Amino acid sequence: MVERGLAANTLSSYRRDLRRYVDHLAGLGVDDLARVGEQEVAGFLAALREGSEDHPPLSATSAGRAVVAVRGLHRFAHREGLVPDDPAREVRPPTPARRLPRAITVEEVERLLDAAGAPGTPAALRDRALLELLYGTGARISEAVGLAVDDLERDAGLVRLDGKGGKQRVVPVGSYAARAVEAWLVRGRPVLAAAGAGSSALFLNQRGGRLSRQSAWAVLQAAAERAGLGGRVSPHVLRHSFATHLLDGGADVRVVQELLGHASVTTTQVYTLVTVDRLREVYAGAHPRARA
Repeated sequence: MVERGLAANTLSSYRRDLRRYVDHLAGLGVDDLARVGEQEVAGFLAALREGSEDHPPLSATSAGRAVVAVRGLHRFAHREGLVPDDPAREVRPPTPARRLPRAITVEEVERLLDAAGAPGTPAALRDRALLELLYGTGARISEAVGLAVDDLERDAGLVRLDGKGGKQRVVPVGSYAARAVEAWLVRGRPVLAAAGAGSSALFLNQRGGRLSRQSAWAVLQAAAERAGLGGRVSPHVLRHSFATHLLDGGADVRVVQELLGHASVTTTQVYTLVTVDRLREVYAGAHPRARA
């Protein structure tokens, strides 16, 4: 948390992975890091992928995260002189299968936003503002629920988002999202704030406290069900849609990288594959000699 600025959710995942690693070593009769060799570390990776009675098999992505946590533990122990060597140095995380990000269409986004909450209630104003902000800025759900009112520059149409690794970025807020947030701040938030102890959070729950990540998820899922989108929508799908629609509209990939808060443009470039597929569809349907 201090040295790498990792988010609370990442730390929780690493903690869970390391506890599972300790249990794995205990099952082998190993209770000292100095007795761990490369074979034990590689065996843990294999166990993650194969699963057990207590744990289902992990995907390459989840197993990779666990191996990163284990490598970090052994690297730290070696650097601090607690063990003579680092047995995890040569154990590489599995390479995840390359998957294109899922995105929904602009029309589906509009249906989702229109389905946010029961009209006329403070919660409905909040839910609409939350979903508009998620799609309008490409924010991660943890970034959105972590916002304070003061993170908004309403006159300038900007919002400050605290991203991964403690990195902050400033993102424009589009007119639709700005209007939804303004309606929430003026007509909805004061009602819910009266039930609490004066939270500075932008999005509040019914008790006047900060809206949790889990509750924000529930808001999105409820709107998706009402819009007839079922299980096709998640906060990350909205983020993917934000990026894909920007690139479809002609935005430069470097600009999208900055808006998403990606450390490397390589991460952002996966969205260009989606737009290439879209270009192919348009070409096939519009060019007179695209098909025999």
